[in-house]
Amino acid sequence: QVQLVESGGGLVQAGGSLRLSCTLSGRTSSTYAVGWFRQAAGKEREFVAAIKRSDNTYYADSVKGRFTIFRDNAKNTVYLQLNNLKPEDTAVYYCAENQGGYGATFLRFYDNWGQGTQVTVSS
Repeated sequence: QVQLVESGGGLVQAGGSLRLSCTLSGRTSSTYAVGWFRQAAGKEREFVAAIKRSDNTYYADSVKGRFTIFRDNAKNTVYLQLNNLKPEDTAVYYCAENQGGYGATFLRFYDNWGQGTQVTVSS
């Protein structure tokens, strides 16, 4: 079992930046990918970004060029840097861990989830 804890959310004005952290613990040797997803009020959870064990990264079109996913292996932490934030980025952001070896951009292939961190962008 892998546990994930997110932090770094908050309230920011449009155009501002935040950095989200996702710290993993437990049996992380089986981790194939770590992804970030978000869920706005009244909407379905959607893919934001993912980083594979190989360091390949993937982004949703809506965040390309604004968000960056990266990690610090020594700290077992995956980060999501959010720049040029827009009000439509307001959501609860979740990190999740994929052990299956495929489907890094698909929610249903993720095995373990954090509790989420709120990001609110004011206009």
